[in-house]
Amino acid sequence: MLAVNFKYKIYALNINQHTASVILTQLSEVDELFIKLLQTLPTEDWQRPTVARLWTVKDVVAHLLDGNIRVLSMLKDGYFGESPTDFSYDGLVTYLNGLNADWVKAMKRVSPQMLITLHQLTGPLYNQYYASLNPNDMAPFAVSWAGDTESPNWKHIAREYTEKFLHQQQIRDAIGNTELLHSHYFTTFLTVFMLGLPHTYRDIDATNNTVVSVVIAGEFGGNWQIIKTATDWQLYEPQDIEPAAIITIPADISWKLFSKSIRPVDVMNKITIKGDRPLGERALQMVAVMA
Repeated sequence: MLAVNFKYKIYALNINQHTASVILTQLSEVDELFIKLLQTLPTEDWQRPTVARLWTVKDVVAHLLDGNIRVLSMLKDGYFGESPTDFSYDGLVTYLNGLNADWVKAMKRVSPQMLITLHQLTGPLYNQYYASLNPNDMAPFAVSWAGDTESPNWKHIAREYTEKFLHQQQIRDAIGNTELLHSHYFTTFLTVFMLGLPHTYRDIDATNNTVVSVVIAGEFGGNWQIIKTATDWQLYEPQDIEPAAIITIPADISWKLFSKSIRPVDVMNKITIKGDRPLGERALQMVAVMA
């Protein structure tokens, strides 16, 4: 029998329309923290490398601006400009990577101060647009990494929150700032990311009522669980079934691991798996971004 570490709260993963307003509020607050961060960045910090591979801090700032403008242009104004020709997962990833690279390259001629100004202009418009939506209506884009073929707006907005948090954290990581990791914003980020956990286990066979527990160690981490049912794996909150596997991941590693910034093999010495090891290792393959 495996004992769950009750130091970490077990979170309900069924984020829904009830919590959509909370995520909307935090989306706006994370944007405000982002602007404050940029306004205090020394000149040399803008050129620091990040875990986003070839992107510097300035490149990541530019990418986030692209996200604001793309949402306002495509979703608010209904102007798509160009569209992918291959709508498979791999095709969409290739298409998005191309768009991202083109934008970041073009933004190299734009000054840091102008990037801040453009964020100050587009950020509030971006947040106002999402606040105007009915959370239960269908979003134009599904949250593919959670296994969806269509998603309600609340889930799409939750995905947008993780995008904002992740890229801001990449910048903070590059300059040695841990503020976001020591806040409730990180718990929200993790909870949304864990929506991808059942999809990660979709082809793993197990007996009914098998439970897998993922613990993110840290003050604002937590314990997230899934359970095998007769048809699939589902998010799971009750604590009356002992997990078959418990995976414990340090907070400062988790966000990099689940965004494909680092590989499991590179951090296995910092991760603990108790119980069924192959079952537990599958959780390390979760990728909660389009990559």
